[in-house]
Amino acid sequence: MLTGNNMIVALDIGTSKVVCLVGELRPDGSIEIVGVGSHPATGMKRGVVVNIDTTVAAIQRAVEEAELMAGCKIHSVSAGIAGSHISSLNSHGIVAVRDREVSDYDLERVIDAARAVAIPADQKILHILPQEYMIDNQEGIKEPLGMSGVRLEAKVHLVTGAINAIQNIDKCIRRCGLEVDAIVLEQLASSYSVLTEDEKDLGVCMVDIGAGTTDIAIFTGGAIRHTAVIPIAGDQVTNDIAMALRTPTQHAEKIKIKYACALAQLAHPDEMIKVASVGDRPARDLSRQSLAEVVEPRYEELFTLVQAELRRSGFEGLVAAGIVLTGGTSKMEGAVELAEEVFHMPVRLAVPDGVRGMENLLHNPVYATGIGLLHYARHAQSSVSESGLTVPEAAKNPKQPSRFVMPNLLGRVKTWFQGNF
Repeated sequence: MLTGNNMIVALDIGTSKVVCLVGELRPDGSIEIVGVGSHPATGMKRGVVVNIDTTVAAIQRAVEEAELMAGCKIHSVSAGIAGSHISSLNSHGIVAVRDREVSDYDLERVIDAARAVAIPADQKILHILPQEYMIDNQEGIKEPLGMSGVRLEAKVHLVTGAINAIQNIDKCIRRCGLEVDAIVLEQLASSYSVLTEDEKDLGVCMVDIGAGTTDIAIFTGGAIRHTAVIPIAGDQVTNDIAMALRTPTQHAEKIKIKYACALAQLAHPDEMIKVASVGDRPARDLSRQSLAEVVEPRYEELFTLVQAELRRSGFEGLVAAGIVLTGGTSKMEGAVELAEEVFHMPVRLAVPDGVRGMENLLHNPVYATGIGLLHYARHAQSSVSESGLTVPEAAKNPKQPSRFVMPNLLGRVKTWFQGNF
């Protein structure tokens, strides 16, 4: 993450592209974007690495571009991760407070107790995200440090991912000569850049629709409650267009970006577009409404799957702030209107916020995860300066709700005992 003491770097390795963002931390705590690099990716499928060499090449090109623009050398990054292998669960732990006043040691112990759940051998804990603490019978405590009590309880959200998927992303980054400061769940990162504190308190469902996956994060009471990944996103829409219109995939992608509409009634039947044919056949004319009739069912299916996940989570009645759409595939005309029809609740399209510099380029849902990773890295770094740790240590050993927590030996022993006895 560090290129100098005030530089942070985010690497969003997506299914369709790799984005590298370099941010400079200003004295007032804000982030100014000083470098952006982007390169198409072909080595990823539905959020996981399927070709290491092409992924490494795409990362190198994006990083070089960002270095050139920022005028600095990048040494380490915070990277995002997504994919169907991601799973999550809510857990809680209880410990006795050692000196009748909650200390850092008590917080570590209660988090260890909460993370001591049996998870499959091929999965690894990515995040331990505290939701709230209880001291004796007092609920709803966000910051228990220094409070008096006898018994401390923590409710946490655990996010796990497949070890091999995490290792492959790590390997791709390290092959580029870069260190990995943190691997962050992509929808958690996106939430930093597109959600307001009011929305998190009131209850909100964020839907980040990328090229390969649709990532869901549900917040209520200011804390993350549920995360999920749906393996349907923009690539399926492109594939539908290619199949229905009998046009090559690269042309289908261009048609989708330029002309597609997610709600057929918004497209004018008299508006015509040129569709390239396969081979040397001549191009054909097609109405924009016919194109919308191909696209709409896929978006409707996607929103229905998101709604089913929202119901399954048990939080459907608690998201008073409604749905927040972000990610490149959410930009399509008619997506918000169609989502409102499916969900029967308010829907807004969110663009990333909270950074300065290059607003014309970055004020775009495509960069939600990248900018969110910068916010995540800044939080990790600010906790470091408070604790006196070096940045990579703090990024791996935080105690705040949003931070990356590495499993420790005690937790592994507990998990082993639970799994075997």
